[in-house]
Amino acid sequence: MRPSAFRRSVAPVLAACTAACALTATAVLAAAPALASAAAPVPAQVGGLGTVLPGESVPVLRGEPVPVRARGLQAQPSCENKVSPPPAVDTSEQVPPGEQPPRPLEVPENPVGGDRLGECGLVLPPNSPVLPDGISASNWLVADLDSGAVLAGLDPHGRQRPASVIKVLLATVAAKELSPDATVVATAEDVAQECTCVGLRAGASYTVEQLLQALVMASGNDVAHALARRLGGIPSAIRKMNALAAELGALDTRAVTPSGLDGPGTSTSAYDVALIFREAMKHPDFVKAVRTQRIDFPAPGGAGTVPVVNDNRMLTTYQGALGGKSGFTDDAQHTYVGAAERNGKRLVVVLLRGQQSPVRMIDQAARLLDYGFELPPSASADPVGRLVEGAPQARKKTTEPRPTSTSTAVGQVANTTDDTQSSAMRKAFGNVGGPITAVAGVGLLLALAMYLRSRRAKAAARARRAAAAAAAGAGVGGSQPS
Repeated sequence: MRPSAFRRSVAPVLAACTAACALTATAVLAAAPALASAAAPVPAQVGGLGTVLPGESVPVLRGEPVPVRARGLQAQPSCENKVSPPPAVDTSEQVPPGEQPPRPLEVPENPVGGDRLGECGLVLPPNSPVLPDGISASNWLVADLDSGAVLAGLDPHGRQRPASVIKVLLATVAAKELSPDATVVATAEDVAQECTCVGLRAGASYTVEQLLQALVMASGNDVAHALARRLGGIPSAIRKMNALAAELGALDTRAVTPSGLDGPGTSTSAYDVALIFREAMKHPDFVKAVRTQRIDFPAPGGAGTVPVVNDNRMLTTYQGALGGKSGFTDDAQHTYVGAAERNGKRLVVVLLRGQQSPVRMIDQAARLLDYGFELPPSASADPVGRLVEGAPQARKKTTEPRPTSTSTAVGQVANTTDDTQSSAMRKAFGNVGGPITAVAGVGLLLALAMYLRSRRAKAAARARRAAAAAAAGAGVGGSQPS
């Protein structure tokens, strides 16, 4: 092949390669901003402050604020209990030597019930009225018991200890699994439980209905232990409680005792307690127990009966009250869940980590119920969130223990930065470079096809010319004399 013919044959390939290189360079340039953003300080979500950059100031639970650059952010409370309840104040959550405490529960990537319920401050509907005074609870929530519409709250998914409101979960498991007429024989271990106690007598027989009523009405820890044994033993009962919580979507909740006494790893949230109470109110045995004001219970001495009175004072002080459950431990402080009905609407209210002074917990609950009943219909039509009907099938992320120190808060921002940097190239190539490189590849294939087609056409033309020349030569030779 002559040099000029060679140049003509490779010209299409060279042109295609040049085009592919140019397109690849364009992809790299297009990806450069994404790569540069990975190298730059990466915004991160820290607590309830919104998006911040390294160098800005983030309040933390203990220690000095993390230095930060002002970004015009609106001051919001930090999510100091997003992962775990506050530190224990007594020895109830100490683990034996050589053992590790349970890891905190995973924090769902998407807050159960709606994005706004992941906020750690007040979560209120638009144009809502002024909140009542005297609410001491660190976390609270008001929701429609029937529709599931969450009307208002304060750090709804913030994790706290439940104290005796966890007995609602135990009572629900018992109502689901045990016949009211089934019997339970009390043991010395039941009687020896740390009180509050109803007064079981070892060897005495009780019906599940009697125990369920005493559990809900008088918060008997001895009764909780007896019912847990009837459910297959303490470990089995706790597993069933936690399985039901997970089934309901109460993913902030981990029961570690059937009674609500504190132990390592215990956790719940105002949102979860509302979910659990809503489920409990679907069971007639629970509804009967929670609304009963007084029963006659077998006397601890074995002769006659003693009165057991419902300790939920709202039954007699709040019009329309449907029942509730209170709790207290040194670590949990005061907790409460209850419901009421007004004009055909049923609301549930939850308060966690509250104080009895200057306003009693039941009065705080009453004020929040009044607030919920007085909200306009738009608050129910467009709620701030919803009580889910079951656990969402959402991807979760494991979160390390609660960010209470300056170093941990800084580490959270640093981890977010690392994650973004590691995925920046993939994002840039997949979003920009990938499609352009694919187009370049297609162009290269088309150019190669055109080149091969051209070569075949030229070869065919040369063959035709050679055949024509040969035919012409044969004709001339035939006319010459022999």
